[in-house]
Amino acid sequence: MAEKKDGKAEAVVERQNQFDNFDFEGLELSMESMLAAGVHFGHPKSRRNPKMQDFIFATRDNVNIIDLEKTVSLFETALKFLAETNAKGKKILFVGTKKQAQGFITDVATYTDNPYVIERWLGGTMTNFGNIRKRVRYMLSLEQQFANDELEKYTKLERLKKQEELEKLTRRMGGIKKMDELPGAVFVADIKADSLAIREAQRLDIPVIGIADTNVNPELVDYPIPANDDALSSLRYVFGHVAKTIGKK
Repeated sequence: MAEKKDGKAEAVVERQNQFDNFDFEGLELSMESMLAAGVHFGHPKSRRNPKMQDFIFATRDNVNIIDLEKTVSLFETALKFLAETNAKGKKILFVGTKKQAQGFITDVATYTDNPYVIERWLGGTMTNFGNIRKRVRYMLSLEQQFANDELEKYTKLERLKKQEELEKLTRRMGGIKKMDELPGAVFVADIKADSLAIREAQRLDIPVIGIADTNVNPELVDYPIPANDDALSSLRYVFGHVAKTIGKK
């Protein structure tokens, strides 16, 4: 949101969702297409997590190379689960707090009409869902007040403070404002960076899908997808398939 000279709030123009014009027809689930997208490049050997050993094909120039034959199989399994979850009418909570993943997480969630988190994970987002919903309702109330010009009775300074409060709440909870119940699954872009979300999901027995690069423990999620979780081309490939599987809403 932005502030006009008269103190009223106005919306910022939203950017184009990359999946609105994505070439889904040309998207294939194969080792060849994964190679082209750089899905196979892992982290340096020194950062290898022992739990990922079975998913590493080789080490080249001190870089772990992911076994794409296993990635194809596990990705197919993960996509099948996502399709089943979606068919049941359950929401999928997408989480990606790492900078590289934030745009993809926002776009795939918005494209498929699912909730998402791209800022710092708020403790209790799922395990203390009742209180989180109260804060979301307050945020929605503020949005409505701004939209209906109901804050004219306040001074410009008071309106600015409320606007700043709304912007802060929107950054933290804007992606989950339509999440009226706990999700049927959680998808994390980085098993290490998004570990807090995984822990809450585990406590509530909510299945987790996660991109597993060579520096993480794939056993922490129910549906690991061995893949590069840093390169934009790899993330675009993974989330392109996810968007294609769930479909536009």
